[in-house]
Amino acid sequence: MRNLKVFFVLVLASVLFSCSDDDTILNSEPNLIVRFKFDPNQVRLNNIGQPSSIPAENAAQTPIFNGISAHYFELAPTAYTQLGNGTVLYHAPETDAGGNIAIDFDQAIVVDEGEAFLKIPLSQVAQGSYEYVRVSLSYQNFGVSILNNGINYDATVVSFVGFNTYLTTHYIGNNSFPVNGNRLQGYWAFALNDYPYAASGQSSGTTTVPNPIANTSPIPAGSCVVTGKFVNNLVINGTEKQDVEIELSLSINNSFEWNEVNFDGKYEPAAGENVVDMGLRGLIPSFRKN
Repeated sequence: MRNLKVFFVLVLASVLFSCSDDDTILNSEPNLIVRFKFDPNQVRLNNIGQPSSIPAENAAQTPIFNGISAHYFELAPTAYTQLGNGTVLYHAPETDAGGNIAIDFDQAIVVDEGEAFLKIPLSQVAQGSYEYVRVSLSYQNFGVSILNNGINYDATVVSFVGFNTYLTTHYIGNNSFPVNGNRLQGYWAFALNDYPYAASGQSSGTTTVPNPIANTSPIPAGSCVVTGKFVNNLVINGTEKQDVEIELSLSINNSFEWNEVNFDGKYEPAAGENVVDMGLRGLIPSFRKN
């Protein structure tokens, strides 16, 4: 009799566990998941989304990306949808601690390639057909090569490309950069990877922000709202049972650009070669319904 009772208890436990597991599956809500990809071979675009070459007086290199952050994410139904009138799914924390309103970098989400940047329940995404993605990039962390006295060094660069960023103290490895204030688009810092040298500054040029629908839906000056078009519209109809994943493929094709002094294609800050552009060079969004 005792063995029979044990048997029934085990069977009941198995049934309850199975039901609980099934309920978890049935009650799990599908999400919209957004990830970044860095493509060194993707077409290099200018501010209006046209192919762009490097000016004769400049040189550039394709960096090795370590991480990225964004300030804003929006799905836009058409090329005539004005910025902010689409489905805005993310807006990063801001602060006025530095005076004017700025992105609060201490609360920024920084991700690697392929890591989920956003995960939003699909029930919170307005139903509709979306032709474009708009994402305001705010921070980049990447590796570049620097030439000094005939020797090549590997360095890590951080680039703040948002409209305005409030920074306390930020770091590259063991190197600290106390700011405690706002920095406008184009502020950067770098540190040599294996040598005790670091510096910071402000880009002397403009940050390229490709927007292929600039004629019908412009972006504010000084923002970094990169715009990209889906090959086929993303349709959210409210009946999705599984996750929808969006991949934002960013062109890093010669995206680190400077004004040449020695015209050797090498970045030589000690020779007075100033960074003029660290903008991403295009966005191609795609999606997958699992």
